[in-house]
Amino acid sequence: MKSFDIVEWGRPLQEVLRETPKPSGEEVLVRVRACGVCHSDLHIQSGAIDLGNDRKATFESVGVKLPFTLGHEIVGEVAAAGPESSAVVGTPCVVYPWQGCGHCRQCLKGDELSCEASLALGTRRPGGYSDHVMVNHQRYLLDYGSLDPLVAATCACSGLTAYSALKKLPPFTAEDTVLVIGAGGLGLAALGLSRALTKASVVIGDIDDGKLAVARSAGAKATISLGGEAAAKRVRALIGEGARGVIDFVGSPETVELAMKVAGKGGTIVIVGLFGGAIALSTAMLPMRNLTLRGSYVGTLEEMEELLALAQDKDVLRVPITTRSMADANSALEDLAAGRVSGRIVVLA
Repeated sequence: MKSFDIVEWGRPLQEVLRETPKPSGEEVLVRVRACGVCHSDLHIQSGAIDLGNDRKATFESVGVKLPFTLGHEIVGEVAAAGPESSAVVGTPCVVYPWQGCGHCRQCLKGDELSCEASLALGTRRPGGYSDHVMVNHQRYLLDYGSLDPLVAATCACSGLTAYSALKKLPPFTAEDTVLVIGAGGLGLAALGLSRALTKASVVIGDIDDGKLAVARSAGAKATISLGGEAAAKRVRALIGEGARGVIDFVGSPETVELAMKVAGKGGTIVIVGLFGGAIALSTAMLPMRNLTLRGSYVGTLEEMEELLALAQDKDVLRVPITTRSMADANSALEDLAAGRVSGRIVVLA
């Protein structure tokens, strides 16, 4: 089995050859056809998440050992099944990667995202930058119907993350406005999904004019540059009031502070991005402005099933996808880190 692994934190991936594993029990071995490249991969490659105030959370501290295979947006087909699995060899599937331990109270009630001992593929267990990946159970192998396999792969993270974040907003009317911060793959996915999930108008904001142009070509009715100190005033002037909802797909101190400034009284702010850092938060302002401030991390297995059903409508997810070979994963990660990617990159095994 050939994989492209982190062998040293902060360094380029290296090709690693190892014996192809054989599934046991209820496990299923999936032959990887393609895997999406995600900003989370950059954080894992670096070895740590910036918690702000000179604090970091290392991936070693949660049990990730090198060499480690990245990749969590995985599409492929069943290659082999353990003796206790009824998965059929050759069945095409997209993998739900956000698996829990399967035994704790949260997992047993179906809330694996709240498992304290995550076993997610590509973040805790070996992922899809490989020609094969081992999956704990066939329930994580989802039928993607008539959907383009490459689009199906992105549903496992970018599509799912956007879908779940939108669902965390309260019901809005056509007179309300939601600001989406970030016009990358997540923001573009949210733009398409918003047409099915909210009646509110959606404004896409970014500091990159090129990405804003892509958002407009993808159907955004309003975009705004978030560069400069007057960004909050420009947003409020464009909307005509405070935003009823803000989804921040960046998650930097600057974007979170911007979200706090542009949200209207009674608004909802959903923080998704893992850029990292910290902000000084006036706790009194949350009740005084009646704000809801919450995080959103990927999405549940049920939400991914819902998303795949919704995405059968080809107009729902119109995120530009470019492909490269798995051997070019390092250049894909470099371009992503440098902000040279509009939409999503998917590497082909």
